[in-house]
Amino acid sequence: MKTSLTPLALTLALATAHAAPVVYEIDPAHTYPSFEADHMGVSVWRGKFNSSKGKVVLDKAAGSGTVDIQIDPASVDFGHEQMNKVAKEAELLDVARFPTARYQGKLAGFVAGAPTRVEGELTLHGMTRPVNLTIASFKCVPHPMLKRELCGADATATFQRDEFGIEAGKPYGFKMDVNLRIQVEAVQAAS
Repeated sequence: MKTSLTPLALTLALATAHAAPVVYEIDPAHTYPSFEADHMGVSVWRGKFNSSKGKVVLDKAAGSGTVDIQIDPASVDFGHEQMNKVAKEAELLDVARFPTARYQGKLAGFVAGAPTRVEGELTLHGMTRPVNLTIASFKCVPHPMLKRELCGADATATFQRDEFGIEAGKPYGFKMDVNLRIQVEAVQAAS
């Protein structure tokens, strides 16, 4: 018995196949989680992490997806060698005890196939707390050299560092809020 798909069945089959989640690998050369933190109420110190990796799973048609970014705290970079050294010590990031920070979350608030926020958790200094990101921009384009899709986003959040056990400077009036910004680019995984 010969079977054939009607045009409607074929369209539905193709739409279902096309709507599958796609995996994107974080491009560490174009991804830099950065932050801003108070310094005695006098100035704002800015830094970034130079080493990160992870993946994004995105289903534009279903309006869903996940994010998993791992950050190497030892790659902290304030643009000031002495501050980099201090930040790695026990009073702040304690990289000897906590060699990985991680952000995991679910993409949410989709508008026209693009997420507007991430509902997730940050693991830092050995503690995991809810931290939701607001996505200021999100765009996917064909990568001109790799011939695969490239997606990029700029996401922000604010959290209290003392909730993660990082209280350095608190007795001296340092504010505990940290502004987090994750600039990220990810390329569709090769099939």
